[in-house]
Amino acid sequence: METESKEYDKKRFIHSLIFPAFFVFVVIMAKIVESGFDLDFTHLGIYPLKAKGLKGILLSPMVHADYRHLVDNCIPLFLLGVTVFYFYHTLGYRIFFLNYLMVGIWVWVGGRGAYHIGASGLVYGLASFLFFSGVIRNNMRLLAISLLVVFLYGSMIWGIFPIFPQVSWESHMLGSISGLVLAIYYRKQGPQKKIYEWELEEEDEII
Repeated sequence: METESKEYDKKRFIHSLIFPAFFVFVVIMAKIVESGFDLDFTHLGIYPLKAKGLKGILLSPMVHADYRHLVDNCIPLFLLGVTVFYFYHTLGYRIFFLNYLMVGIWVWVGGRGAYHIGASGLVYGLASFLFFSGVIRNNMRLLAISLLVVFLYGSMIWGIFPIFPQVSWESHMLGSISGLVLAIYYRKQGPQKKIYEWELEEEDEII
């Protein structure tokens, strides 16, 4: 039984790597094509309230200003993506793509009049979901993940404020809200707090 459990965990971990790795690969390739052919993909970003900016809802996470911007987004995107797909394997795709679309649509509706590019909104959405979901579910393993997210990415909180004009703080803020909304909406699905027999016995005694 223990061997089967380890084998299952191994397969689940490998599966959790596949989609985040593929998505990050696509994002990296987009930047390589852009720089290799001396192109500018900025026009593929989100331009709020303009028809020309609608395509950015789908394409903006693929576009990055430079390689530093790319690396800054791809590393947390991969790590947070793997964490979501591993611990919330039945919800992984829903959480990922709903965050993707919600952030894109909200930025198109409420962002500044400029092109918004990069996957940082998605990064904030995943980080926010992991943090709030762990707290809401009160699951020890998930709470540990919440604390790890705070430890690794706690400084991201400053990104939701309009401190740097060249940064799409709207994407960061709306991504954080998106993650919170999804954590609340899906709180009854996926991994739950483990109930031990002694807790049930205490409840019976109270009744």
